[in-house]
Amino acid sequence: MIERKLTLKQQAFADNYIELGNATEAYKRAYPNVKRDETARAASSRMLTNVNVKSYIENRMEELKSERVADQQEILELLTSIARGETTAATLRSVDVGVQTIDEDMPPTMGERIKAAELLGKRHAMWTEKQEVGITGTIDNKVDFSGLSTEELRAIANSKRRTD
Repeated sequence: MIERKLTLKQQAFADNYIELGNATEAYKRAYPNVKRDETARAASSRMLTNVNVKSYIENRMEELKSERVADQQEILELLTSIARGETTAATLRSVDVGVQTIDEDMPPTMGERIKAAELLGKRHAMWTEKQEVGITGTIDNKVDFSGLSTEELRAIANSKRRTD
């Protein structure tokens, strides 16, 4: 957990800054007695250089990032539940010409289940075509450049660029 080294006003500024992305407005919200933009701009700039405020903002942003972004396990679990037909969602369904209704808790369609299964299959490399490649003869990939001068090496490098 974040160690509290901030005053309530500093924390309010930091939280507003995270929400708004605008230091001047965040300062004016945290310190409502400050009315002038110039004053708020200067004070917010100083506030952002405060080690504790900066650390709090960085830590909080990292927490928010991890809360918002699905990790691999979560994505795989979601795809699996869709493929198995275990999830439900609201679905728009036609009931008459020009009339539609929203059905709550509809299971995934067969197309959605197949797509989820395909994505899971790709993740587990189930659909990778395996090809056997045979090589006859020897392959020598050792080149000794130790006896070449700098000019010769440059000439080789430049001739390679011209052929690309």
